[in-house]
Amino acid sequence: MAHPYFLTVAYAGGGFHGWQIQTVLRSGQGELWKALRALEPEAPMPQGTGRTDAGVHARAQGVLIQVSRSWDSYRLLAALNAHLPWDLRVMAAQPAPEGFFPRQHAVAKRYVYRLGTGPAQDPLRHGLLWHVRGGGPLDAGAMEAAGQGLLGTHDFSSFRCAECVARTPVRTLHAFRIRPAEAGLDLVFEGDRFLMHQVRIMTGTLVDIGRGRRPAASLAGILAARDRAAAGPTAPPEGLYMDRVWYEARWGIGEPSPFGEGARDQSR
Repeated sequence: MAHPYFLTVAYAGGGFHGWQIQTVLRSGQGELWKALRALEPEAPMPQGTGRTDAGVHARAQGVLIQVSRSWDSYRLLAALNAHLPWDLRVMAAQPAPEGFFPRQHAVAKRYVYRLGTGPAQDPLRHGLLWHVRGGGPLDAGAMEAAGQGLLGTHDFSSFRCAECVARTPVRTLHAFRIRPAEAGLDLVFEGDRFLMHQVRIMTGTLVDIGRGRRPAASLAGILAARDRAAAGPTAPPEGLYMDRVWYEARWGIGEPSPFGEGARDQSR
């Protein structure tokens, strides 16, 4: 009889070619599966909530695993971490209800993009943020005002990369804010789900606005264009963090979404 457990997994993305398992290249899913098979050689592949890109970090990748016996949650966490590399860790573990699947039952996600805005790049934060060089300080007020134009349900075709295979470009952005951080600024995006590179393209476009390269009012036109060429550059992956995931309340995994659940289109 299989025993399902839900794990909260964190990793420094610089050493991974994304979360999803690769044939040869190193991945978060692959490393976790190796650790799990050290405990149970026949364990099936762990199933995550989202496919983070190569170089993207995670504080709260939600993962479902199946094991053949019941474990104390802390002992399972410690046993897995004993077999994991330094740049990937299980931060929490709990039994999961039968029928729960993290990807299908996620209702909202928070991504944080970290910008460095100082006169020089902090070497102790190398690979952990995007240091925006030159041109003076960013106009955070203009960036935040522009970002409010992205709120709501829209066709985000202007903010999806050419390789995105989602069936629909329609997504809902619930909230956007900018908060000061030790190294510069954090851009916080909360939505139902995100297209491939969507947060990175939105960030690159907002940085253009912060630099004065395009007006804040231009964002409405970019969104309406439904054309990737209308938006700004894709921000590098090292500043992006999967920060939090909310799941359907009926499963009892974490706190309920502050944005409600509503009717969700399950097509990706």
